[in-house]
Amino acid sequence: MPVNKIHDEFHAIDLSTGWEVPTGYPTGIEQKILSGGLDEKGRRGTRTRLLRFQPGVFTTAPFSHDYWEEVYMVSGDLTVGNDASGNGGEAFGPNTYAVRPPHAKHGPFKSENGCMLLEIHYFDPV
Repeated sequence: MPVNKIHDEFHAIDLSTGWEVPTGYPTGIEQKILSGGLDEKGRRGTRTRLLRFQPGVFTTAPFSHDYWEEVYMVSGDLTVGNDASGNGGEAFGPNTYAVRPPHAKHGPFKSENGCMLLEIHYFDPV
């Protein structure tokens, strides 16, 4: 996995292929890496990805990570702060944004109708 991003001009993104369930995520949440890579163990790199939730999918507990995260919701709906059964929380729609520093607890999340997120992950420069 490359940790550096390359120069990559405008090109069509094939949304029908290249999706995978990220480690530790439930089935129904998938990522497509657009650029770069993140070496979490080495605490270096930067990654840009699309993350999509299928309708009705939810996570059950808050979590955190060691890197910065910026999230822009491209389409659909995302509820933040649901309980372990997928109930409650605050719903958001397209054109919403979040930025989280390392170790910030966030989630759980659910999507009633599905959603697509654009995420950028990176470590602070040393």
